[in-house]
Amino acid sequence: MEWQLALLFIFGGLLLLLLTGLPVAIAFMVINVIGLYFFWGGVGSFGQLILSMKESVATFVLLPFPLFILLGEILFRSGMAGRAIDVVDAWLGRVPGRLSLLAVGSGVVVSTLSGSAIASAAMLSSTLVPEMEKRGYRTPMSVGPIMGSGGIAMIIPPSGDIVLIASIAFVSVGKLLMAGVMPGILMGILYGAYVIGRCYLQPHIAPPYAVPPVPLLHKIKATMLNIIPIAIIIFLVTGVIFLGVATPSEAAAMGALGAFILAACYRCLNWKVIKTSVLSAARITVMLLTILLGVMAFSQILAYTGALKGLVGLATSFPLPPVVILIGMMVLILILGCFMDEVAIMLMMIPVYMPIVHALGFDPLWFLILYLINMEMGLTTPPFGLILFVVKGVLPPDTKMGDLYKAAAPFLVCDVIVMALIIAFPQITLWLPNIMITR
Repeated sequence: MEWQLALLFIFGGLLLLLLTGLPVAIAFMVINVIGLYFFWGGVGSFGQLILSMKESVATFVLLPFPLFILLGEILFRSGMAGRAIDVVDAWLGRVPGRLSLLAVGSGVVVSTLSGSAIASAAMLSSTLVPEMEKRGYRTPMSVGPIMGSGGIAMIIPPSGDIVLIASIAFVSVGKLLMAGVMPGILMGILYGAYVIGRCYLQPHIAPPYAVPPVPLLHKIKATMLNIIPIAIIIFLVTGVIFLGVATPSEAAAMGALGAFILAACYRCLNWKVIKTSVLSAARITVMLLTILLGVMAFSQILAYTGALKGLVGLATSFPLPPVVILIGMMVLILILGCFMDEVAIMLMMIPVYMPIVHALGFDPLWFLILYLINMEMGLTTPPFGLILFVVKGVLPPDTKMGDLYKAAAPFLVCDVIVMALIIAFPQITLWLPNIMITR
């Protein structure tokens, strides 16, 4: 069979299964079984499927993932993340679009703690949107910043998505975590600049209101009590990786242990918090590991049929600059993000894209950060962006999805600007990984 037909069969069948609503893990498993039967020697090839499933999850690289999730769960369930947001609120004062800017600042803070874009958006929506509506904030300045900043969780470490994508693409988890720091901060700065600029030009969309003055000494004390300890937790995760003191797995374990100790010091660590956090982290981990079971076999089927080799040859045969091919790859991901879950896109496209990335001479870390930003955009692009539906569930029933699309659009433009800057200046992503100390 020609590689084009094999590719059409594999991807067409997978897309069809996903569009029917079949769970991602089951869809990959079905297409793997069918592909192995037809392309790899019938029933006898199923032993290879079992070996591939084992290789997909029995890897030390994935160990930080459940620990990052547990770290975020402890900080959320214990209420420490909420106190950190209160401190950010106290420092903002009377700037234009105060609550919108709080959403952006809180999004960055929460992102460094949770590593989950959906969890970040859900928490910020339930916490901030009711207050914004009471203050007369319009939709562009109430839900827009929340939808935009919620996706930063995919970029700023500790990020479970980075661990997942690094394991699939066979790149260093530590270096990819460091590569996401500067782009994530840049995204937060652009979001904040947009909010301040628009609220200054159109104050009616975020009406100013009287804010009780908070003494400077009180703000400093609150920062020392509620921000500095969390900053230490973040350092335990990212700083020790950067300094080469610990591997990502060791750093994730220290971060999770630090979260438990911090919660105990705040006297908010009880059996209910521990039970809820561990069970939630276990559910998320098992779900994603189940999805990962089929990724190795999927890659092997693509390679065995010649589809990967054919795609690489096709991509490098066009008389086009590599950056044009890169933009085409990004546009395809953005289109898929309008209809599919980001994990499904990641598992389906990374095995296809990485050989092309190597053939075109792109730096894998640089490419994967662009890929993650693109996937983050997919969470807020119509018609099926998951963050759109998370936020919609918090808003009044008469809120139209069209209003959410309009609110998300400016922040998607900010993301495009960040991607353009990263393409023009790769050192935005590569500077920290290049200077970090590796073990």
